[in-house]
Amino acid sequence: MNDCFEAKDNILTIPHWSKLKENLVTGFTTKHGGFSKSYYTSLNVGLHVQDRDIDVIKNRIRVAENVNFPFEKWIFADQIHKNTITKITQDHKGAGTTSLRSAIQATDGLYTNDQGVMLALCFADCVPLYFLAPSKNYIGIAHAGWRGTVSNIAGKMVQTWLAEGVRIEEIHVVIGPSIESCCYIVDNKVICEIENVLDNSKEKPYNLIEEGQYCLNLKEVNKQLILQTGISDNNILVSNYCTGCESDMFFSHRRDLGKTGRMMSFIGLKEE
Repeated sequence: MNDCFEAKDNILTIPHWSKLKENLVTGFTTKHGGFSKSYYTSLNVGLHVQDRDIDVIKNRIRVAENVNFPFEKWIFADQIHKNTITKITQDHKGAGTTSLRSAIQATDGLYTNDQGVMLALCFADCVPLYFLAPSKNYIGIAHAGWRGTVSNIAGKMVQTWLAEGVRIEEIHVVIGPSIESCCYIVDNKVICEIENVLDNSKEKPYNLIEEGQYCLNLKEVNKQLILQTGISDNNILVSNYCTGCESDMFFSHRRDLGKTGRMMSFIGLKEE
């Protein structure tokens, strides 16, 4: 598959961004290469899905070792499908690595301009958003399910950076692997929320299947919201991977009826 992500050792990386920032480490895990059993086979990185904590922690450590970024410098959030964003510093290192209690609470977006910290969020169909302003050392990630999307977590991240002096033309965004419209059916309630946040001039990111049922392209919704901030289309990359279709590669909350593991998006800057 021709995609902005490239598979390497059971992890998808973003090779184009490595050219923009040499000390950048970023990626998205698959379901392979870990220690978990049963529904969570095998690289489940979510501590909140009834898997054995000891296996999840071993899986997270394996990922950290694979990308050569010390596990004690990772930071996880306790995600709640809203649009709260937290700025991360060196003081947050280790948050959420081995327990939900120590995670950054009630947060679906993380960003920093510190080197030597790794930001991480968990996914199983929702849209992972990656943000980079290479000249300013700004990096960020966000978790955009439909609720986070309609509360415009993408736009909030961009506006937060602009308020801190990052110029709009410096910001790059990658929209990562998530469920596609082929596997994502929603009702009128969701579509009404989508309509409320999108510019009416844009092409509709959904199709009517039958009365009250729609195929929704949540990646496209997020792309349109990012474009509405003023970021150039040339600075946005969108993955083609569908977590619902690619059952051999990804966990999927919808496909697996809730009994499944989680993948992880991550982004960090190695200390120079």
